[in-house]
Amino acid sequence: MNWHNLRKQFENELVDNVLNYWVDNVYDATRGTFFGRITNQGERFAEAPLSAVFVTRIMWTFSAAYHFYSTAAYKKMADEAFRILQTSFWDNQNGGIYWNIFPDGKPVDTKKQFYAQAFFIYALSEYYLAFHDEKAKQLAISVFMLMEKFACDSDFGGYFEVTTADWKSADDQYLSPQNLDVKKSMNTHLHILEAYTNLYRIWKTEDSEKKLRQLIQIFSDKIINEETWHFRLFFDADWTVRSEIDSYGHDIEGSWLLCEAAEVLGDPKVIEEVEQIAVKMAGVTRDEGFAEHGGMYYEKEADRLMEQFDWWPQAESVVGFFNAWQLTKKEEYLECSKRSWQFIQKCIIDKKNGEWFWGVSKDLHPLTTDKVNGWKAPYHNGRMCLEMMRRIDTLIR
Repeated sequence: MNWHNLRKQFENELVDNVLNYWVDNVYDATRGTFFGRITNQGERFAEAPLSAVFVTRIMWTFSAAYHFYSTAAYKKMADEAFRILQTSFWDNQNGGIYWNIFPDGKPVDTKKQFYAQAFFIYALSEYYLAFHDEKAKQLAISVFMLMEKFACDSDFGGYFEVTTADWKSADDQYLSPQNLDVKKSMNTHLHILEAYTNLYRIWKTEDSEKKLRQLIQIFSDKIINEETWHFRLFFDADWTVRSEIDSYGHDIEGSWLLCEAAEVLGDPKVIEEVEQIAVKMAGVTRDEGFAEHGGMYYEKEADRLMEQFDWWPQAESVVGFFNAWQLTKKEEYLECSKRSWQFIQKCIIDKKNGEWFWGVSKDLHPLTTDKVNGWKAPYHNGRMCLEMMRRIDTLIR
């Protein structure tokens, strides 16, 4: 394996195709904000709302990229995202950030989705790591305190999905139209785990350690199905399971994020337990969700396979299978990672207009879903490149 060549491939993809696209096309210097929607053909919609997920992911990605490249344009993107989150998304009366806003800063949806609060912690922590901004660190801690006060379930453990702007019970719990109206979800817990892992990097306290450890345990005890080695996705407050969906993208993503959380926590016993889980999950995902051509299917419900290949499960497959190879040294996992990357290069990257398509259909035609929208930011593909560069650097050393 020519590690230097492979690393260069990820670096070129990150800098030339992903980050440059967002700097050149998504930030509008005239208005001082981002375009919230861009089609595959490059049509930009200035009136499209901005979601908290979208802006926090931009903030995280460009902060993370700054670790590798101290580029003024990357700092500008991270700074602008941070500014918009503080001035337009932040609820000055109640604390926390709104779910989405209009480009002029007026709220569209003021609910406090804990998925979004988690991504704000994740982004703030990364911003602090990149720029040593004390305000970002203190804000991350304050959002953590709000999460623990209003999202944490003191009866059954874990975290709820959403409240109203003033932290009261919400009428519905939907994260997106594809999700169930339930009290708890794997997806929200996965990104709280990710956020608390990054927060622990900059704020090691007894409380932050306790909460990170508890989250890892929740995945082990409640969310992972030890009969199938898939994540259970949706739950009532008391952890009664409410779905039979297998989400291959989340399974492979979670396999390596759990390892990262355990490594940052630093407990050898937890690391060993999580690594065993990660390998089992990667193996099942490979056997059930990985297509012959190297694409990762989206999900399966009962006997119905969703036969399309969205961009983010492909990105997570590259890292997840590489992580499994690092843990086991089994060449089959390294081969899966390479095939995932080859599939991305062949089918997912938009070689004409830049960035990545939302995904491709069963017959590998690009989906018409927008290239940039409230859910599609440079986070999954940018993070894949950064993570692979970091891991390859370690191997080279």
